[in-house]
Amino acid sequence: MKHLDDLLLLGDPRLYERCAPVLESELPMVNSWVADLHAVMKEIRTKYQFGRGIAAPQLGIMKRLIYLNVDRPQVIINPELVTVSDETGELWDDCMSFPNLLVHVRRHRTLTLSYRDEHWQAHTWDVTDWGLSELIQHEYDHLNGVLCTMRAIDNQSFRWRPTPI
Repeated sequence: MKHLDDLLLLGDPRLYERCAPVLESELPMVNSWVADLHAVMKEIRTKYQFGRGIAAPQLGIMKRLIYLNVDRPQVIINPELVTVSDETGELWDDCMSFPNLLVHVRRHRTLTLSYRDEHWQAHTWDVTDWGLSELIQHEYDHLNGVLCTMRAIDNQSFRWRPTPI
């Protein structure tokens, strides 16, 4: 089982690599990978009070796999952005791989995502909720070796996360 100490941190070269697709023959490994992602997300939530999604490469699993846990656990395998809206929004993004840093970024308001679930069933998801849309884009970027630091609006788009009281 992976733990918080296994989380790749900003500067680790693996965070900048494009991930390989999950093969159908690798499906038996997905449950173990998801268990690791869930365990580390739980530790992040306890220590830093945030965390709604995590991408497999953040644990050195160089596969196109995202684990979300917003209202319920959700496994997203081999996601592809089908469409993104022209309308964008700005936010202070956070990331488990640099938990004390916030980055001001611009993301699309809505999107359509195609993916497979943990049973290898194909899905298409029209994401109209801004909070989910920006989260999915953040995690999707991880699969392509892109960090939110690389999407900063300008060179003043960085700040430290306020310390919880």
